[in-house]
Amino acid sequence: MNMTETALINSAPRRWLQRVYEVPVLLRFGGKLVPGARALEIGCGTGYGSQLILERFGAATVDAVDLDPAMIRRAGHRLACYGDRVRLVQGSATDLSTALDAGEGSYGAVFDFGIVHHIPDWRKAIAEVARVLVPGGRFYFEEVTAHALARPTYNRLFDHPTEDRFSAEQFLDELAHHDLVVLGSLTRIQGDYLLGVAAKPLHAGGEW
Repeated sequence: MNMTETALINSAPRRWLQRVYEVPVLLRFGGKLVPGARALEIGCGTGYGSQLILERFGAATVDAVDLDPAMIRRAGHRLACYGDRVRLVQGSATDLSTALDAGEGSYGAVFDFGIVHHIPDWRKAIAEVARVLVPGGRFYFEEVTAHALARPTYNRLFDHPTEDRFSAEQFLDELAHHDLVVLGSLTRIQGDYLLGVAAKPLHAGGEW
């Protein structure tokens, strides 16, 4: 992620959009978390998403990972008031067992506020999300698609992987490949942006 995009995602307008539009959409699709739920945010940045997960989604605790140590430090300052309800770790979303010692079924919810499209091996990140969710757990996602990334403005201003970008349909198909059931989703601006919630079935074979 280059400096321009880092500044954009940490800007007041971006946080306003996340708080006023995206969070209500995700809550409509997936609802709040069950009492006592342990949540994970992949690509936490400065910690604003983790703050929303605690305050708006009702998580009891949040583990958050980010590759950038500077972001982890900034998130630490933002989230210090939550004490041991938050754990921040530098690490990769494609290897949560190393970053967080996260085994299968470790989290009641996983949150992706626009990070998976930055990951070259994005399919592995989805596989990790599915692995660490408890049966019945939910994956809340907000993503930027290949359609948006192909726009000239994105190419000029931002730095993203150029290979194996996903459309909204490909992202949803990958969720299904890992037996995650989409509870609801929508796209905005001609398919540029995808928001939705998927759930891990309670029983093998996709049975609830």
